[in-house]
Amino acid sequence: MKAADIVMQSYGRCCANDGFFDSFYDHFLATSPEVRDKFANTNMAGQKLLLRQGILNVVLYARGMPGTKLKALGCSHSRKGLNIRPELYTLWFNALAATIREHDKECTAETMQAWREVVNKSVEVIVAEY
Repeated sequence: MKAADIVMQSYGRCCANDGFFDSFYDHFLATSPEVRDKFANTNMAGQKLLLRQGILNVVLYARGMPGTKLKALGCSHSRKGLNIRPELYTLWFNALAATIREHDKECTAETMQAWREVVNKSVEVIVAEY
């Protein structure tokens, strides 16, 4: 099975758990004061919806969708926008990985390798806009 397909199935299992997005932000906000500061005045309910769609765009890109939405995300997160430094994507992925391991009861080492491959491909597109 292709990495994008493994991730799509895993993401479906994660989204079936009500607390997935709350858990992600618990993990992510705990990673650093800089990350917490970036979300200080954020409507977290809306942010969780954006995250849901953003992860779906990552998966769809890996499945062949053009990178248009990821490039737009990269522009909004660039130094001219929200100024999300490229190093912060490592913290983001680590928080996501911890959350996936908690919420995907079928998660294996192969699942996590597929996630890493799929996310890295998308992060390259996003960071290129920085």
